[in-house]
Amino acid sequence: MTLFRDRVLPVVTVVLAILVIWHLAVVYLNMPFARDQAARAGQQAGFWQLLPQTFAQERPVLPAPHQIVAELWDTTVNKAITSKRSLVYHSGVTLSATLLGFAIGTVLGILLAVAIVHNRAMDRSVMPWIIASQTIPILAVAPMIIVVLNSIGISGLLPKALISTYLSFFPIVVGMVKGLRSPETIQRDLMHTYNASPSQIFWKLRWPSALPYLFTSLKIAVAISLVGAIVGELPTGAVAGLGARLLSGSYYGQTVQIWAALFMAAAVAAILVSIIGLAHTAVLKRMGERP
Repeated sequence: MTLFRDRVLPVVTVVLAILVIWHLAVVYLNMPFARDQAARAGQQAGFWQLLPQTFAQERPVLPAPHQIVAELWDTTVNKAITSKRSLVYHSGVTLSATLLGFAIGTVLGILLAVAIVHNRAMDRSVMPWIIASQTIPILAVAPMIIVVLNSIGISGLLPKALISTYLSFFPIVVGMVKGLRSPETIQRDLMHTYNASPSQIFWKLRWPSALPYLFTSLKIAVAISLVGAIVGELPTGAVAGLGARLLSGSYYGQTVQIWAALFMAAAVAAILVSIIGLAHTAVLKRMGERP
């Protein structure tokens, strides 16, 4: 009963509230088009006669939940995985760039964090530049990266992965710097009394202390890495990937297709974050954390 009250009930309440607001917004946003259609047909229809049409328009301003669910079912279950109309296929294309960019960003972020913690010059010079780099909108950076790399003959997966790297390395750098500096002075002094070398202090004190920070940063990084991969597909006019799906839906006014792709992207991000969460739990359990 406590589990239901503390965890299940709040989530169900929020979901129901979102659905109620969503349905009201569907009626409000789609009603003008339904009225225009009735006027063009010479019909005098009231609110209750037009209400069902707001939930069944082919290109609504705001799709109803059941329309998105139907589109997701059609493009995942009813289509072969290899089909260009399958969201599973498009998700796989985007996921490949996401994971490559996430891997590069993780390695780069950890290396930069270690260098910043152990080198005062890096701390004072590189860290401000890292923070300043994230003030530039990714929509402005992505086309430049794509164009420059294409001019030197690099295209395909790597440019999109580099955009994901650009976004994902930042939370890892910040989190790891905080984590590597988290041991208290008394703990570092104790290691010095043991005559521990810098490498021993790092691997036996700083690194274990930084692991909770690392996994928290990884959850953020993998989600924005997916965003970077999607954004990287937009300026190239890609024909595959969730970004390409969003782009084609925007071209032809297919709002249901756009929303289905957005929900698919959210589901992929949730799965990636959950995987990292499971790894986090396993690592902490291996380190001796009590449940």
